[in-house]
Amino acid sequence: MKRIINTDAAPKPVGPYSQAVFSGGFLHISGQIPLDPKTGEMVGPNIEEQTRRVLDSLKGILECENWDFSNLLKVSIFLKDLHDFKVVNAIYESYFTDPVYPARETVEVSALPKEALIEISAIASSTSSASSTSSSA
Repeated sequence: MKRIINTDAAPKPVGPYSQAVFSGGFLHISGQIPLDPKTGEMVGPNIEEQTRRVLDSLKGILECENWDFSNLLKVSIFLKDLHDFKVVNAIYESYFTDPVYPARETVEVSALPKEALIEISAIASSTSSASSTSSSA
């Protein structure tokens, strides 16, 4: 069974999709672009403001389940310009208090909805990360 997640802490979808879907202990968060949740308008002309807005939207969706960034398993970052990676990465890191980060990829794309500079989607689990384990083949 799946449960649809909707919150005022993140912008309403700009198409036929849900902000997030919870099923089987996993939360699948749709790609978030830097829209103000109250107005639906794009925030900030620069990558710093847009990145913070997107991460705040992810945080708002996670909080619907009483979760935080430690519950993230996988994050996908889509950038209009990969030259923004260093700035985005520094802001992204500041949202985590635990050194156990989720799996992630970052890719450059030719365009994003509403001419956004960044979009982030994620998968989270009801079990938060508690430790870091390293192994080698």
